[in-house]
Amino acid sequence: MAETMRGLVVRATAGFVDVRIDGDVVQARLRGRLKNTPRTTDLCVIGDQVMVSQPDGQSFVVVEVLPRESRFSRRQPGRGPNKEDVLVANLDQLFVTFCYGRPALNMRLLDRFLVIAEHQGVQPVIVMNKADLCEPGDLSWQETYESIGYPVLTVSAETGQGMDALTGALQGKISAFVGPSGVGKSSLINRILPGLDLNIATISDHHGKGRHTTRVASLHVLPEGGFLADTPGIRELGTWALPIEHLDQCFPEFTEYREQCSFRSCSHTHEPRCAVIDAVDAGDIDRERYESYVRLRDETNA
Repeated sequence: MAETMRGLVVRATAGFVDVRIDGDVVQARLRGRLKNTPRTTDLCVIGDQVMVSQPDGQSFVVVEVLPRESRFSRRQPGRGPNKEDVLVANLDQLFVTFCYGRPALNMRLLDRFLVIAEHQGVQPVIVMNKADLCEPGDLSWQETYESIGYPVLTVSAETGQGMDALTGALQGKISAFVGPSGVGKSSLINRILPGLDLNIATISDHHGKGRHTTRVASLHVLPEGGFLADTPGIRELGTWALPIEHLDQCFPEFTEYREQCSFRSCSHTHEPRCAVIDAVDAGDIDRERYESYVRLRDETNA
């Protein structure tokens, strides 16, 4: 029986994965029995820990995908079967990346990323790229998120502003940059790992939205320790397996008020003597964040 080795998936394409084993990267195919197993989630993605064998002494085969300790995932886009789309497995922190200038900061999408990170037990960090394009008044929202407990790093891949702090936050951990196309994720990664030379595209003049540059998700080793994931830009982000009764737990600013509601199963949308609604009216909970909660709840109910 062939000896098995444990490795980390650093790149995944149809039927094949690149696996890092003791510092070396090998390409392995997925065992047929694994591919034929019924599932509602991706079989093998970057960040997965796998067991690999060499049955013929030359080619490598993934014989087992080990259980995931964490993940960043979404509901698979489109109207097909309800399936989980796992973007990165076993990561420690999620760098939710937006920018100044174009494409404009989408607060609803930012809140979606944060909710998914909270639900999946991953530490989120907000990264605002293109600091060189920051205009007066652009920081008005930042205090709200920092007061909730979300770190906000202001950086510029163009000038290098804030890059030391960003690089330091990556050390020793498995991290992922996520965010819409065009915000400069690939530019930031090129700053951190200049040898990669990832492709960069300009913003679409017609729509003011980013163009996809990253096509295949990859996990890159960092010189000071840790790994960094580059993922394709995300235009559609639906929550996966988030029970509606747990949604309020993904808004940390609700915590001190939830237990004060008159009804144990309070939805915080219409009930009388709801402490969360009272806190919104009093200005203790940001109204825009509360509106994000209501919209997500409506979507989950739909």
